[in-house]
Amino acid sequence: MPSKKASIHRVFHALGDPTRRTIVEKLSEGPISVSQLAIPLAISLAAVVQHLQILEESGLVHTEKTGRVRTCRIEPSGFSVVQQWIDDRRTVWEERFDRLGDLLADTDKP
Repeated sequence: MPSKKASIHRVFHALGDPTRRTIVEKLSEGPISVSQLAIPLAISLAAVVQHLQILEESGLVHTEKTGRVRTCRIEPSGFSVVQQWIDDRRTVWEERFDRLGDLLADTDKP
């Protein structure tokens, strides 16, 4: 099992590419075949497959082959590592702002 740090690194790496973000946005509309996914993208089918492989390795996308058709879908649980990372940072910053507020309130007192 990869560490949390490695997981978040893979997810942000996967989402760091504009083509992969476009793929994720399209998949958020629902499952779609790789060939249908490739149509609006200005890249080869092989390039789409490479992007999907990175997204799948990061845990954000799942692909499944049925017969000759490979279908892709969003893997919602893959985004939980991002949500946790954001929540952790939010907590830290809220605590810092609370301390700053307390400090400023104390300096206002005579």
